[in-house]
Amino acid sequence: MSAQSEQSEQRFGEFVVVRRDGHVAELVLDRPKAMNAVSSEMARSLAAACEALAADSSARVTVLTSSHDRAFCVGADLKERNSFTDAELVRQRPTARAAYTGVLDLPMPTVAAVHGFALGGGYELALACDVIVADATAVVGLPEVSVGVIPGGGGTQLLPRRVGAARAAELVFTARRVEAAEARELGLVDVLAEDARTAALELAGRMAANSPVGLRAAKKAMRLGHGLDLRAGLEVEDAAWRSVAFSGDRAEGVAAFNEKRKPEWPGE
Repeated sequence: MSAQSEQSEQRFGEFVVVRRDGHVAELVLDRPKAMNAVSSEMARSLAAACEALAADSSARVTVLTSSHDRAFCVGADLKERNSFTDAELVRQRPTARAAYTGVLDLPMPTVAAVHGFALGGGYELALACDVIVADATAVVGLPEVSVGVIPGGGGTQLLPRRVGAARAAELVFTARRVEAAEARELGLVDVLAEDARTAALELAGRMAANSPVGLRAAKKAMRLGHGLDLRAGLEVEDAAWRSVAFSGDRAEGVAAFNEKRKPEWPGE
């Protein structure tokens, strides 16, 4: 995806839009008639949009938002799933996984803006982001066991990493929905704001002012080092440091600091 203009918009299929404002990309879930339930078509579009964003070095931060006024995303499209044979469900699984891993594997910092319901796969899309911003309308949860399945978009792995094993177990096993205030208290979301999208875009703008090379390397170091013992984690950090220490961004950052001016990042 090209981002030559300051502002642009590109649609991926019928249900996903990428908007660009400078170096911030807004990845919009846009299936309002189904409260952004993730169908096979929508999953393919989301994966394609993430692939394009990952290849776009000018996108420094991505914000995941929704076009629906009452929902971020209500999870998998259960009406579609109900029509599948067992064989069709097996064939569809890689398509679904690619959507969630597409968001998880984005190389730049990602911020989720949660307004309204973020349930099941919808909350897993938020969990795949680095920071979750929510407003007072937010309701989050992983209710999959209540319909005879389990979280399959990363929830059983991402939620314990965020809130700890015991708290994640309670939330997954009870399948309960958690409203905004408690979600913030439990660490299910990171920031409560009056307007989630506005706050998330503002946060992304502050992030995007920094070195794109540094942002991606810092994210890689934190992701790869998570869960390792301290010595192994420090080796991961050292490798990431070496990848940026001789970059154009590092040279520009030091020069700009000494010359008391804003840096003009070359992004390399």
